[in-house]
Amino acid sequence: MRTVGTLVVVLAAGMALAQGQSLAPSQPAGTPPPASASMPAAFEKASDVPDGEKLARSTQAVGVMKEVLRQVLGKVEEARRTKDVVKLNCANEKLTQIKGLLRISEQAEVSLQEALATKETSTSDHEFTKVMIARQKVTQLRAEAEECIGQLAFRTDENLFVEVEEPENLPGGDPTRPPPPEDVVVRPPPASPLL
Repeated sequence: MRTVGTLVVVLAAGMALAQGQSLAPSQPAGTPPPASASMPAAFEKASDVPDGEKLARSTQAVGVMKEVLRQVLGKVEEARRTKDVVKLNCANEKLTQIKGLLRISEQAEVSLQEALATKETSTSDHEFTKVMIARQKVTQLRAEAEECIGQLAFRTDENLFVEVEEPENLPGGDPTRPPPPEDVVVRPPPASPLL
């Protein structure tokens, strides 16, 4: 559920930027919003991108996302082959998020084509921004899927041979099995107190 909330926030930010609104405190009229280091220029000035270029970039972004989907499917299959449930669950989670973002992007691309055909500038900016945000998030998810497989995977070769040398100065015996305690000899009390 956290992912859906994050997606809503990201898409809301993109919609606000596409409509020329700022999420920062109000600024004097005519002052451009500050450039964010974490957001590419395509998000800041979607209205500056020519209409023909929007469609081309959108189509390219959807193609990139489909390729990422294919790559992450490969990661899921790799995790399935190794029978590592942790890796499989992690990669599956990223795959599900990518599928959702791709579905949103494909719908946004269709809406973008319609908006460009009817010359609805604000709608085309909005749909273009949604696709660009989704592409950025999908790229991030691909890196996270690779981390799922990479950090948790300890690959071993079938012909791996491990040789262990025991140091000579170790105390003898098995430390997990200590020797039994020595017998305690109990003397009975004296028979007469005078002795």
